[in-house]
Amino acid sequence: FGLTFHFNFSLSLYLRNGTGLNEEALTLMYSLTVSVFAIGGLIGSLMVGTLVTKFGRKGTLVNSTVLVFLAGSLMGFSRICASPEMVIFGRFITGIHSGISLSVVPMYLGEIAPKNLRGFLGLMPSIFICAGVFLAQVLGLHELLGKEEHWPLFLSLVVVPTFIQLMLLPWFPESPRYLLIEKHNVHATITALKWYRAKCNIQAEIEEMQEEQRSLSSVETVSVWQLILDHTVRWQVLSVVVINIGMQLSGIDAIWFYTNDIFENAGIPTPEIQYTTVGTGAIEIIAGLIGCFTIERLGRRPLIIGGFGVMGMCCAGITLSLILQTHVPFMKYVSVGCVVGIIAGFCIGPAGVPFLITAELFKQSHRPAAYTVGGSLNWVSNFTIGFIFPFLQMSAGSYCYLVFCSICVSVAIYVYFVIPETKNKTFVEISQMFATKEAVEESQALTPLDQMLKNINIEPFSAFIIIMLLERQIENSVLPSQKFFL
Repeated sequence: FGLTFHFNFSLSLYLRNGTGLNEEALTLMYSLTVSVFAIGGLIGSLMVGTLVTKFGRKGTLVNSTVLVFLAGSLMGFSRICASPEMVIFGRFITGIHSGISLSVVPMYLGEIAPKNLRGFLGLMPSIFICAGVFLAQVLGLHELLGKEEHWPLFLSLVVVPTFIQLMLLPWFPESPRYLLIEKHNVHATITALKWYRAKCNIQAEIEEMQEEQRSLSSVETVSVWQLILDHTVRWQVLSVVVINIGMQLSGIDAIWFYTNDIFENAGIPTPEIQYTTVGTGAIEIIAGLIGCFTIERLGRRPLIIGGFGVMGMCCAGITLSLILQTHVPFMKYVSVGCVVGIIAGFCIGPAGVPFLITAELFKQSHRPAAYTVGGSLNWVSNFTIGFIFPFLQMSAGSYCYLVFCSICVSVAIYVYFVIPETKNKTFVEISQMFATKEAVEESQALTPLDQMLKNINIEPFSAFIIIMLLERQIENSVLPSQKFFL
């Protein structure tokens, strides 16, 4: 794609201006086209809280489809207009839509799913992302749309799944939780639950939503700043930060970027590498399906801890194989196996579970802001790793993958000790687990006097006044000769 990009950009500018660009300028344009997608994703993720509060979960997904049609048109007609800038702007708009969808889709699915299927539905977005990557790899083969004259059509194909979504999604109801807790529309909530729960008793689910509504100090959606300052959810916020940053800094993007080089070093002929890459896309789908169909049996923690653990071991394995492959011939095959292991480990858990956990750790009022935080950190980390990895590889060489190994192991350890299992639990029950953890830490930090005052519900200032009055009373009731000892 890079070679095709350079050729078409140079040709387009030559046809429009009569002069082309030098190699450095073309490389800059290529880097801008790649990185502008992440910048758009960051902007889209920052808009999530406002959009889902104003338009709802389903409404946001439906209204944002206009961005894809605009981006697809720009990229599709860029060759005819001889305008490389249309590709860059189209990629930027596509990034905005991706930033919105990557947060809103898991939020919507998490709120409409019953608690016994929340994990299964929560991982479905990652399955379809893997399927989209696989389909793009197949269509990008030289025999299909991989030729130079087909790349504008290839880029504009994003409008096809969006058109299908636009035709089907408006027929689905809005999130019942959004309708009841934020819009106070009981009738619409019952209608939506009957649509989603054809064979279930919806009364218990409505009561659970009303319990969550009563537990909220305010049904108004909190802002990101209010979320950060709320000490009652500090462990949830920290957990979202750790797992979302860890997902991108795990090295998966670096592996995808250098997969072709690793396969070439393993002796795979260059013309056949594209088919090997398609094979890795199939592995992504298979690993994702394994995670999807086992999450309700195993739980969230085993998938994310195991996924990061496998990725950490394979990153260390790649370092070892790259160091020894000049001396031990079979090590080049070990590096290929480690690449497959990293991709499989990522798709089983870390690819989708962080978005699911972000929905489960927060109540309705805090959830949009939590997705804004998690999505923003996800895109910032994505951009950061894409920017610094070439420099990291130049400075550290084969040892650069040990950095990713340490990150993966650290995230796995954090999840093991901090994040509880959320399988088959309501949002209120999950919040209570973290509230209990918070209460235990506060009680451990209190002095015996503070603990006694807390148990009898006396505020610190009131306690101070009472103690001062007692001292004054004792001082007035004792003899002058006894005041020295007091």
